Amino acid sequence: MFEDPLFILVVLAVLIVAGILMFGVGTFGKGGDFNRKYANKIMRWRIGAQFVAVLLILLYVFLRGVN
Repeated sequence: MFEDPLFILVVLAVLIVAGILMFGVGTFGKGGDFNRKYANKIMRWRIGAQFVAVLLILLYVFLRGVN
């Protein structure tokens, strides 16, 4: 399973989404000018990365026929 390049890409995409989410939660919790300025941009990045991750997961399931 870990030799499959598509699986590695899916795991990487999910980790990127989790990283963006943690960064956003951290900046939200801290507050301040940075949060006011970049909160919406961080959320848009997360939603875009999440969209790509979901598409990769669906592609993996479709191509590999996971039951």
